[in-house]
Amino acid sequence: MSRINVIEPSKGWKVVDVRELWRYKDLLYFLTVRGIKARYAQSVLGVGWAIIQPLFTTLVFTVVFGGLANVDSDGIPYILFSYLALWPWNYFSGTLTESANSLVTNASMITKVYFPRLILPLSAIFSKLLDFIISFIVLLGLLIYFQVMPGWNLAFLPLLLVQLLMASLGIGMVLSAMAVQYRDVKYALSFVVQLLLYLAPVVYSTTAVPEQWQFVYSLNPMVGVIEGIRSMFLSRSMPWEWIWPGTIIAIVIFVFGLFYFRRMEKVFADVA
Repeated sequence: MSRINVIEPSKGWKVVDVRELWRYKDLLYFLTVRGIKARYAQSVLGVGWAIIQPLFTTLVFTVVFGGLANVDSDGIPYILFSYLALWPWNYFSGTLTESANSLVTNASMITKVYFPRLILPLSAIFSKLLDFIISFIVLLGLLIYFQVMPGWNLAFLPLLLVQLLMASLGIGMVLSAMAVQYRDVKYALSFVVQLLLYLAPVVYSTTAVPEQWQFVYSLNPMVGVIEGIRSMFLSRSMPWEWIWPGTIIAIVIFVFGLFYFRRMEKVFADVA
């Protein structure tokens, strides 16, 4: 007699099954590669857009904020000041958009075959890493041009990247689960991402934030990531007062995102 496996939805706030995710690693790889190919399919410049977009954005910020508005850039060229922030920010904003739409875009897969649904926002997160790496190469070019040598605290970069990934994936899981039931998330996200840009020190320095609001401001995980990256590549002391509050919030967001996603997973196939 043939063996029948019955797949039941998880009950309650169950922690993610890491072993199950590992068994579906080939699917995660396929979806990640597919996401990269789909982004640049039938594009003349291909991955060149990963260079052009952040560079042109940086140039616009340099002209508008660094030139016309004369925003303080902590004594360094504004183009380098803004690009050091746009490098992690573009990844963060891009992953929010990709992961939020990952379940809705792949609704046909969800309704026809079983696999860990967490793979969909994960693949969206991983597919943006190529753009992140290419942007880093551009950053190296700017550092060489301006003759800036990173300091020893560059060793802390992996810690900030983990914080960036936790914040991106945590928020992405929440948004993707919400987008299945509330399609307004898709339309509101572009506006929200633009708003969040000005709630992080991308175009301005943290020195512009009033002292009485600095702790509240530091609760934004991207504040510590951006300020930490700037300090690393500009050979400055690490701004731990900006980093540790955001690290705690990033962990909370990541854990909540996991639990919320698993909680909502049982209704994905019904409403997708």
